[in-house]
Amino acid sequence: MKHLSNVLYITSPDVYLALDGENIVIKKEEATSTRLPLHNLENVVCFNYQGVSPALMGACSERNIGLCFLTPYGRFLARVSGKVKGNVLLRKKQYEVSEKSEQYVPIALSFLYGKIFNSRKVIERGLRDHSMLLDVQALSKASAFLKQTLNVLSQCKTVSELMAFEGSAAKIYFGVFGQLILQQREDFYFEERSRRPPLDNMNSLLSFLYTLLTNEVASALEVVGLDPYVGFLHADRPGRPSLALDLMEELRPIFADRLALSLVNRKQIGGKGFTKKESGGILMDDDTRKTVLTAWQERKKEEIVHPYLRERIPFGLIPHAQALLLARYLRGDLDAYPPFFWS
Repeated sequence: MKHLSNVLYITSPDVYLALDGENIVIKKEEATSTRLPLHNLENVVCFNYQGVSPALMGACSERNIGLCFLTPYGRFLARVSGKVKGNVLLRKKQYEVSEKSEQYVPIALSFLYGKIFNSRKVIERGLRDHSMLLDVQALSKASAFLKQTLNVLSQCKTVSELMAFEGSAAKIYFGVFGQLILQQREDFYFEERSRRPPLDNMNSLLSFLYTLLTNEVASALEVVGLDPYVGFLHADRPGRPSLALDLMEELRPIFADRLALSLVNRKQIGGKGFTKKESGGILMDDDTRKTVLTAWQERKKEEIVHPYLRERIPFGLIPHAQALLLARYLRGDLDAYPPFFWS
């Protein structure tokens, strides 16, 4: 359980939520473990399968407290909300902002600022921890390029300009990413980012992790009442969760890239877990996929202090914290959207 900015996150899989007067009661094995007043809550987000009592559902609906259900792996299932819940107004504001470049460009800028900052942090962390094993000159040059890009990014006036800088930064970052692979380099060599299909084992691993992250972020956006399919950086296309892709940009380096490096460098997965299809794409086998999913879930349990909220939260709630901050910005409660900066 985690209480974050008037949002209650139920992350324990074996608890049941019930109503007792004006309080929400969290029960585990028939015993009451926690009791919280309803009037302090704005949303309740459940990652558990035990469920919620009908009485509590009704109370949340009457009091305009959002009640959301996700699987333990973070996939969105459903939402129960009151008659006058502000989700409609929030989405109308989202749609309005998405049509006005002077309003959506600053948000897109924040997403990319977070992405490039965190990409540079991945390189800097590698240099700090393994300088004796790395091409320090190449990595330092890439880090300097990303720092320079951060300094000029704010001058962009259009999304096209932002994407041009993002493309250059991504090329430089992935150009040295293979340097950070310290073990199993023959099986996990990396020259450039490839997708649809991924053409080597590391790209296959990255693509799978990016898919997991997309689902996590889309669920987080659903929870706060935003439409995952209407974005500010990625163009709207049928079936594409553009806003989820927007928000995940700043989280890719810390959620996916670092985990991929850890799995390979610690030899938790190996080259035998990947096979090449006739099309040339690389496919991950079931056992490797299970290992990756286990590592993904364990990573989400680690705790950090959120750099903006200054609260200690599980790593897995970072997408939810960022979605909450984005919603607050769109409502006018914040002067700007604060991206997540990994430290």
